[in-house]
Amino acid sequence: MGADISFLPELEAKGLKFKENGVELDVVQSLKSHGFNYVRLRIFNDPAAEKGYSPNAGFCDLEHTKAMAKRVKASGMKLLLDFHYSDYWADPGKQYKPKAWEGLGFEALKKALYDYTFEVVSQLKAQGTPPDMVQIGNEINHGIVWPEGSVANLDSLAQLLCAGTAAVKAVAPETVMMLHVALGGQNDESVFFIENMLKRGVHFDVIGESYYPKWHGTLDDLRDNLSDLVRRFGKDVIVVEYSARKEEVHKIAFDLPGGRGKGTCIWEPLSTWESVFDWQGNANELLKLYDGFRAQYLRQ
Repeated sequence: MGADISFLPELEAKGLKFKENGVELDVVQSLKSHGFNYVRLRIFNDPAAEKGYSPNAGFCDLEHTKAMAKRVKASGMKLLLDFHYSDYWADPGKQYKPKAWEGLGFEALKKALYDYTFEVVSQLKAQGTPPDMVQIGNEINHGIVWPEGSVANLDSLAQLLCAGTAAVKAVAPETVMMLHVALGGQNDESVFFIENMLKRGVHFDVIGESYYPKWHGTLDDLRDNLSDLVRRFGKDVIVVEYSARKEEVHKIAFDLPGGRGKGTCIWEPLSTWESVFDWQGNANELLKLYDGFRAQYLRQ
């Protein structure tokens, strides 16, 4: 039961303090106490760049990620690392390569992606906080590092994903690998993408899907898609981004055929959409839902 809390260092830098019942607390420990056992962190190549995610400040760079990884592991939770392979947000609508990689030939681009991935995972491992799970790219159903890694170029996309996976495994061979697409209720597109990656030798252990009702269909669409993927591919599945419909999403995610539904990961629950803390940092009623989810769905 995970949470992407990559915004946390930014919120704390602005002076936000988190509280339950008026008592100030370490919000990472708070999430752990309510049943969360995984934290997802996104990482950008050069977010401090002028056109990066966090100009000058560099939030979600390697150094911020290392500091957050220490907090996550100290709390007793596991770490899911989400490579964006960009200086800025990467999602189905934009997968722009880092500025440092512009102009590289394809073989050099593969090497750059391998070397960067290897370095990040190596530094995390060296400080005693290796990621337990890694996704090579964020919501990658339209590809990564465009144009070479566009979904229109399936062969080169697969080679880039294999390079990233090989780099992770070279450092931490026990790491669980996730293939993350933003297609919670879109079965045809999910099957197309996964089949084509498998045909091209892309290794992954877990299928991750985002589910936001605005873009990804009804709850029935989500259930039917994930159930089909489990039966079709025999892989574990995680709803790795969601916010709304918390109770329904958990029921679907944990009730998939064959026990293949392995969990959920709420996106930015400290500050975004249906957050479990308000803008003043106070815990709200939604946080209490997770006590019930832990009791109902997690192995004790």
